[in-house]
Amino acid sequence: MNDPDGKHIFDNPRNVRRLIYMLYSACALSILGDFFIDRHVDHPWEALFGFYGVYGFVACVLLVMLAKIMRMFLMRGEDYYDD
Repeated sequence: MNDPDGKHIFDNPRNVRRLIYMLYSACALSILGDFFIDRHVDHPWEALFGFYGVYGFVACVLLVMLAKIMRMFLMRGEDYYDD
């Protein structure tokens, strides 16, 4: 992964761009799969187009926001282990 001269694989902007395109492709394939895959849903809102993508995105955003709030209560000082 790392070159002997200390460069990382993502130091090259071309590799970053490739990774972003792969992520976009994975997202597009999961949305396109919604047309072809027959889902057996338990609740009516699960049948909405792109429901699981939106649900996953909202859940991820809420987890990050919750982690920021929890950080205020759980964070220790920088010199916690030095004392």
